[in-house]
Amino acid sequence: MPLTFFTPGPAQLYPTFEQHVQSFVSGQLGSISHRSQQYRDLHKFTVGQLRILLNVPDTHQIMFLGSASEAWERILFSCVELESFHLVNGSFSKKFCEYSSALNKYAHKFEKPMGEGFTADEIEVPEYAELICVTHNETSSGVQMPVSEIHKLKQKSPDKFIAVDIVSSAPYPDLDYNLIDTAFFSVQKAFGLPAGLGVWIVSEKCLEKAKQIKNQYSIGAHNDLPTLWKNALNNETPATPNVMAIYLLGKIAEDFNKIGIGNIRKTTEEKAALIYDFIEKTAGFSSFVKEPQNRSQTVVVANVEAPAADVIKKIKEKGMVIGSGYGEFKGSQLRIANFPATSYDAVEKLVYELGNA
Repeated sequence: MPLTFFTPGPAQLYPTFEQHVQSFVSGQLGSISHRSQQYRDLHKFTVGQLRILLNVPDTHQIMFLGSASEAWERILFSCVELESFHLVNGSFSKKFCEYSSALNKYAHKFEKPMGEGFTADEIEVPEYAELICVTHNETSSGVQMPVSEIHKLKQKSPDKFIAVDIVSSAPYPDLDYNLIDTAFFSVQKAFGLPAGLGVWIVSEKCLEKAKQIKNQYSIGAHNDLPTLWKNALNNETPATPNVMAIYLLGKIAEDFNKIGIGNIRKTTEEKAALIYDFIEKTAGFSSFVKEPQNRSQTVVVANVEAPAADVIKKIKEKGMVIGSGYGEFKGSQLRIANFPATSYDAVEKLVYELGNA
């Protein structure tokens, strides 16, 4: 019996994935040179589809990395000479902060317990911090910071760079890239692809900052921002890229654009409402994130009274896989991904089976 994955990443493969793989293989695209016009056309297509989908202006470049985790390092090298500032409310926002310290930057942080969110009004950005690091969707805890609050935070501190982690939410958030300096995601979550590709969206202002820092400090030897940018202008990458993943991402982004980003956001919210309604009304379940405005639309986290492993096992017997809680919450929580690859009908079935688990 084929399984449906509601895991927060790697997640369910998008329904058109297999046909796109077949077209990649039949076109022998795995053997083309990454310095060929054929590759440059492929690269340009993917970037173009992402620009449409995410509404990324020409002031920003879209570049490819090995993972979203690599983006943490690239951003810190490129935008921080001395001090960064991090909003921390879960494991992944904490790791971003730890990367800064590991690179010998001074990492300020405003930390809240897992399950709690932030508002722009309560945040005081340290005077000498150069970069504000925000996690739009904290995968570990199911907290989503409203995009309006992210925009407000930048407007409060227009002289600071702002970096937004959209790893487990893109393409859902409607970010205004006139305000957002850099954002990043990986493809194994909402884009319904296997892991192995990170996408980094970067402004020209970040590029200028990186060039400035490079005069005094190291900004990395492999895939530094000026080199990535120079290659991207020619629809190339510095080193041999994951051609298959870039091709597949372009095809999935094209599929999303045919559906329309407005429709994808609306369907995402409808499916999330179905899950949260079940959690709120069913004995033995409750929302980990108490404030509705902070509840993720893409990774729902539920407290469970029964052992989480027992619920996960029963659901798997029905042909569906859901995630366990993260870290210390592994035994007492469920994480349910709500990505475009799973339909409204599939979510309805999941909710029904959870009710009988």
